[in-house]
Amino acid sequence: MGVKLVCKNTNYELSSTSDIKVQIIKEFKGSDLEDLCDSAIATMHDSYGFSMGFNVNLTSDYTTILENYFRGVLLVPERILIVARMDNVIAGSIQLLKPFPNNYTTSFAGSIESHFVAPWARGHGLAKHLLDKAEELAHDFNLSIIKLSVNVTHEAAIKLYENSGYQKWGTLEKHELIGNTLVAGNYYYKNL
Repeated sequence: MGVKLVCKNTNYELSSTSDIKVQIIKEFKGSDLEDLCDSAIATMHDSYGFSMGFNVNLTSDYTTILENYFRGVLLVPERILIVARMDNVIAGSIQLLKPFPNNYTTSFAGSIESHFVAPWARGHGLAKHLLDKAEELAHDFNLSIIKLSVNVTHEAAIKLYENSGYQKWGTLEKHELIGNTLVAGNYYYKNL
């Protein structure tokens, strides 16, 4: 029996004057962690969303799992958590993974992971703003290439990456296990 995932922001109403901010999170304040988990859960419920890399068929308290995951992200010095806010509510995020200091041979390359925007916040450019911020930080860290992968069913994400200059270099037929189905994934890179 699966867990019912509850998202508090599914009825969030946006206006044409919604305030959008993109920022790095180094510690959670106020409702940040709850908002981030709510946005992640809403994204996982929506098959059109960006992949979170989690299986939604878990049989335990999923909010606790996500809270522990995001707390763990903040503990890894090579992971940078970037969030997008709409009217001060976290609506999506992206992670820039810097190279580990002990791996000199890949010291020039970073990776993008866990890029998503909650369904209620789509259509306002947040995914692009998050990607732009991750690229800006990668440049600041003197990285010369960014790598990422994306599930082939996530057409909006693929379009965003390709329109942002990412070059597809391959497809892996067994990229992700979604439910009980193996789904292919595309692999991309971008020279900075």
